[in-house]
Amino acid sequence: MTVKIVDVAAGILLQADGRFLLASRPPGKPYAGYWEFPGGKLESGESARAALERELMEELGIRITTATPWIVQTFTYPHASVRLHFFRITGWQGEPHPHEGQSFAWQTPGALNVSPILPANGPILRGLIQPTVLAFSNVAELGQTKFLRRLDNQLARGPLRLILREPQLDTDAFRALAEQVLVRIRPNHGTLLLHNQIELARELGAGGVHLPARELAHLAQRPRGLDWIGASVHNPAELAAAARLGLDYAVLGHVAPTRSHPDSQHLGWESFAGMVGQGWPFPVYAIGGMQMTDIERSQQYGGHGIAMLRAFWE
Repeated sequence: MTVKIVDVAAGILLQADGRFLLASRPPGKPYAGYWEFPGGKLESGESARAALERELMEELGIRITTATPWIVQTFTYPHASVRLHFFRITGWQGEPHPHEGQSFAWQTPGALNVSPILPANGPILRGLIQPTVLAFSNVAELGQTKFLRRLDNQLARGPLRLILREPQLDTDAFRALAEQVLVRIRPNHGTLLLHNQIELARELGAGGVHLPARELAHLAQRPRGLDWIGASVHNPAELAAAARLGLDYAVLGHVAPTRSHPDSQHLGWESFAGMVGQGWPFPVYAIGGMQMTDIERSQQYGGHGIAMLRAFWE
């Protein structure tokens, strides 16, 4: 028996300080009183973007001016199966006001003060606390002393999510480096992910692991006991493998030419957008030749942000 899936457009209204809008479900609807991102069902022949614009005008009385596609989340409730097309909305005209008897609340990522939350929105809230920049370590080129000094400088600017990837180091050297990084990153509310070192991440209490694409096919399920797990991917099949495992994010590339692979074929932004646009239940980062100025471009093409190696430390 084929289960009918109802397509829904949902909007995440984002303030400049990162706060986002949640709305309560009005009386008479399933899960009345639960909090969710505003939106509604697609009508026949309607695109997700068109449905979003219509629904937010009807529900909130606002006109969207800037919105980018983000996460697609499929969820089965007792009464229906839904496929939610989430958009990040950073520009709108008018002040949101209730048209259907609902309540509104501006919320801070990771610090909600309303409940209960509609179950399908759990992964979305988790996605919103992820940074727009992921940093890969570069000890191989900088040397350990210079790298740690630059890490200290970055941490002085704010929390950091760092992927420690140093394949040139043996097991003992990598462990020692990870311990030194953890001592620095924990007090600064950062997150350290170890590259393809699941057991060591558990042992050291690191924030999680980052998996290479080649490992995805060998895993039957998401590794347990780790908070954050992501992966590097290069094509839709690897994105699908990351989704099957319930990973938290994917890094897709390389998008542009890089210094390490100047002559190799790169995806380009249109191919990146095409792959991301197939709809995945986690944020996708662009990697390969990225600069800080590419964050907005990545988001325009459906990405969450960028991942950086050399340029981040320069």
